[in-house]
Amino acid sequence: MDKETLIGGRPPIVTVVGHIDHGKSTLLDYIRKSNVVENEAGGITQHLSAYQASHRNAIGEHLITFLDTPGHEAFAAMRSRGLRVADVAILIVSSEEGAKPQTLEALKLIQEAKIPFVVAFTKIDKPASNLERAKMSMLEHQIFLEGMGGDVPWVAVSGKTGEGIPELLDLILLAAELEGISADPSAPGRGLVIEAHVDPKRGSTATLMVQDGTLLSGEFVVAGSAFAPVRIMENFLGKPIKSAAPGTPVRIVGFSALPQVGEQWHAVETKKEAEAEIAASRMPRAAGAKTEEVEGVVVLPLVIKSDMSGVGDAILHELDKLQQKIDQTLPTGRQVEVRVVSRGVGAITEGDVKVAGAGKTPGIIIGFNVKVESPARELAERMGVVVETFDVIYKLAEWLGAEAEKRRPRAQVDELIGAAKILKFFSASKGRVVIGGRVEEGFITENAEVKIMRRDLELGRGKITSLQTQKAQTKKVEQGQEFGAQLKLDIEPAPGDRLEAFEVQFK
Repeated sequence: MDKETLIGGRPPIVTVVGHIDHGKSTLLDYIRKSNVVENEAGGITQHLSAYQASHRNAIGEHLITFLDTPGHEAFAAMRSRGLRVADVAILIVSSEEGAKPQTLEALKLIQEAKIPFVVAFTKIDKPASNLERAKMSMLEHQIFLEGMGGDVPWVAVSGKTGEGIPELLDLILLAAELEGISADPSAPGRGLVIEAHVDPKRGSTATLMVQDGTLLSGEFVVAGSAFAPVRIMENFLGKPIKSAAPGTPVRIVGFSALPQVGEQWHAVETKKEAEAEIAASRMPRAAGAKTEEVEGVVVLPLVIKSDMSGVGDAILHELDKLQQKIDQTLPTGRQVEVRVVSRGVGAITEGDVKVAGAGKTPGIIIGFNVKVESPARELAERMGVVVETFDVIYKLAEWLGAEAEKRRPRAQVDELIGAAKILKFFSASKGRVVIGGRVEEGFITENAEVKIMRRDLELGRGKITSLQTQKAQTKKVEQGQEFGAQLKLDIEPAPGDRLEAFEVQFK
C-alpha cells in the first residue's frame, strides 16, 4: 500500500450517527471488511467502536478514522461524545423509513457540535427502498439537501453491495479538507477518553482518541484523577503498537483508576509528573447529600454494574425516563424513587450486594454484560436483594420498570360486593351479634368482611361467621333473599342500618 495522504497532518475523525436499525453498523462493516453486526447482542451496537479504514481516490490513499455509535435513544451520551471528538459526521437515514426520532436527535447533536455532516441514505438494495420519499422526509424536518434547496451533501448507499460507498468516502474527505483540520504530530499526545472498562485479567482499560500530537510507548497518560504508563498500547485491531499519531484510536491498559468517559487526557514523560498533576487536581470532597426517605415514598436502592463505563450513561438515561413515568402515573404520596446508590464496571460482587441491601428496602442490582460472582449471588438471596443481568438495553429498561411497579406502595381499597338492610336485631354477647336482614344489592357470603353503616356514618367493622336462609346453613345469599347471620362485631346494629360486605384490594 502506498503511504497514506493525510489531511492537515492526520486522518479525519468521522462519527456515524442515526436512528436505531437504519444500517450504520452494516455500512461500516462493509467499509472495514469485518463483521460486527452478527456479534452484537440484540442486533444493535451498544458500545462506541473506533477503527480506521483506507480509501483510494484520484489523489492517493487516505486513512479515515471512524467512530460508530449506538442508535438506541438511551445512548445519547455516547453519540454526544463521539461528535465532540469528530471532524465530520455521517447522518445515517434508511431509504425505507426516512427521518425518525433518533435521526432528529442525532442532527441536533451534530448542530451542537458545529461540525459538517453528510447524509447517507442506506438500504437502497432493499425492495421497500424509496429514496425520493426519504429525501422528502428530511425536507419536512427542515434538513435541506443539495438539489433540494440546500447545501447538505448526500449519497445513496448499500452496506450489502457497497454501492455508493466510494462516493460517500470522497464526500467525507472533501468535507474534512474544507473544515481545515490540523494537527502537530511532534507535540505531546492529547485527546478524549471515549470508553473505559475493567478487564478481568488486565485491569482498568480505556479507549482513547488521539486528537493532536503523538502518544509514545514509555510515556504516561493523565486523565482526570487517573494515570497509566504507556506500556500496553493497542490499535483498533488489538495489535500492540509503539506510537499513536493524531487521529488514531488506541487502547491503553493499566490505569491507576478507571478514567471518566469524556475526560480530556494528555501525555507526560514521567510517572512523577503524572502523580504530581493528579495530586494537584484533587480537591476535598463536599459532604454527601442526605439520603433520608421521604414519607409516603418507597426508596428503591439501585446498583448498576456494566462492562463499559459509557453503558452506565445509557442505563442512567433509561432510569431518568422511568422515574418521570413513575412520577406522572402514580398519585402523590404513593410513589417509588429508584435511587442509584452505586455505579461501576466489572463483575457483581459481595460488596455491591451489601450496598444494595443496606437501606430500609432491599434493593436491586442490574448488570449489563457482566457476570455475577457466586458469593454475591448467595448473599443476595439471604438479604433479599434482586440481581438481574442483561445484554440488551431496552430489555433492561422494560424489566426495571416492571420491578419498580411491583415495589410501589399500594393503596387499600374496599371493593363493595353486596349490601343488605338489617331488619331485626336478635342478640349480642361477647363480641357476637345475631341479626336478620335482606340483601338489596349484589350478594353476601360467609366469612365476608362487613361494615355497618347508619346513613353515611360507619359504625364499625366485623365479619360474618355464620349465615342462614330459610333456617338452613348456607355459604352465600343472593340479592332479594332474606337471611339470618351471626357477626363478629363490637357494636350493636339497629333495624334500618345497612350491612355492606366488601373485599380488600390493593391498587
